[in-house]
Amino acid sequence: MTRVLAFDVNETLLDLTALDPAFEALFGNAAFRAQWFTQMLQLSFTGGITGSYVDFTTAQRAALHMIAQRAGSSLNDEQVDATVALMSSLPPHPEVPAALGRLAATPLHLVALTNSVQDVAEQQLRNAGIRDLFDRVMSADTVRRLKPAPEPYLSVATAFDVHPADVRLIAAHSWDVTGALHAGCKAAFLQRSGAVLSPIGPQPDIVAGNLEELADLIIERDCR
Repeated sequence: MTRVLAFDVNETLLDLTALDPAFEALFGNAAFRAQWFTQMLQLSFTGGITGSYVDFTTAQRAALHMIAQRAGSSLNDEQVDATVALMSSLPPHPEVPAALGRLAATPLHLVALTNSVQDVAEQQLRNAGIRDLFDRVMSADTVRRLKPAPEPYLSVATAFDVHPADVRLIAAHSWDVTGALHAGCKAAFLQRSGAVLSPIGPQPDIVAGNLEELADLIIERDCR
């Protein structure tokens, strides 16, 4: 039975489109924001695969320089610092606070499980006004293995003294869902705009277009 809900944070709960004006100002095109996030993930995942761990903040900074070079420009340290700092003040998607509130009122434990470093994760959730809805905030950085490696998901099961199958990950990223399922957890896919599931490997048993719909399905299936 499900006992713990583990929520991804960036894009799943928090809206990265809030960064678009900053990327418009830096590069003249907000589309570079999505390229930056993808580049940052690539750097992080490459670090994990090669055994050369790269934390999320370091990857974000490096990815900005790479995107600038690709755009034929350059950024100074102040511009990079200011842009990365914006990650700590992202707003939640509109339906997130109410949906989390409903889930927090169930017997299920809620934990934020993010690849962001611990202090950034705490700031993000506090500034978004949703920190108090979580029992814990857990960073994959503490186990030096970023999602979708199994260790972050398994650390949630260990922290709550439950079996991995008692943990359900909620994420808007197919790679995150795949990682959780391969680690023996359940998963729910939040189908945000442009997000699609991989057809390869195990599939989540819950898919929804927003967190309100997803909360309905979780309450129906996991709180009986």
